[in-house]
Amino acid sequence: MTQQILNELVAMSNRIGRPELDLAILGEGNTSARADAGTFYVKASGFELRTITEQGFVHAVFERVLQLLDCGEIGDQAVKEGLDAAKLDPAKGGHPSVETLLHAICLNLEGVNFVAHTHPVAINSLTCSVNFEVAFGGRLFPDEIVVCGPAPLLVPYTDPGIPLARKVKQLLAVYLDQYGETPKVVLLQNHGLIALGRSPQHVENVTAMAVKAARILLGTYAAGGPSYLSQKDVVRIHSRPDEEIRRKLLKLQ
Repeated sequence: MTQQILNELVAMSNRIGRPELDLAILGEGNTSARADAGTFYVKASGFELRTITEQGFVHAVFERVLQLLDCGEIGDQAVKEGLDAAKLDPAKGGHPSVETLLHAICLNLEGVNFVAHTHPVAINSLTCSVNFEVAFGGRLFPDEIVVCGPAPLLVPYTDPGIPLARKVKQLLAVYLDQYGETPKVVLLQNHGLIALGRSPQHVENVTAMAVKAARILLGTYAAGGPSYLSQKDVVRIHSRPDEEIRRKLLKLQ
């Protein structure tokens, strides 16, 4: 079973890394998948999503990774050593990406089995803007809500690694309390996109729709600015029975 999951993760990563999608180039981005109750696969540092094979992933233990969050202020070398020690077999090659902590947190959310972190140009044009929070402060069209949920989780720029993982964990608690469900999209200021899903197709669908929404949002600024749907309309679309059926057909559930 774990081999099948790893095969699916490799295939998803290769698709996401295709140059024409403009989601990640060179060694950008990272992906992960839950292997079983206690472990997960995550991209090793230095590999390219477009060409990665199963040798480009490390098998990590959730408990060993997450305990780093309680280590106080530790230096980069200590983090590196901690991540190496978090591998299921510490003697095996490959160094876990510094974003491994982030993946461990996301994969422990309800309904999340696969994660893709990318740097789409359209999205980063907005996450790197002075209007980051304002730009992503509303939903623009129904399909964005159906695929990407009622709202993204917005994360202010934080140093990657332990600080970012702690910030995301803190903000996830707030989001879960507010919306009562796991976010499908996490947007990192001056950094990129994280798509969460039950399956590779779910993650790819969320990524594609988030990028489309960003392109539309950029286009609205050339025509006077975005016209967001009201919160009442967002809730209505998100809870419609027919849209629930469509989510199931699109394998978004």
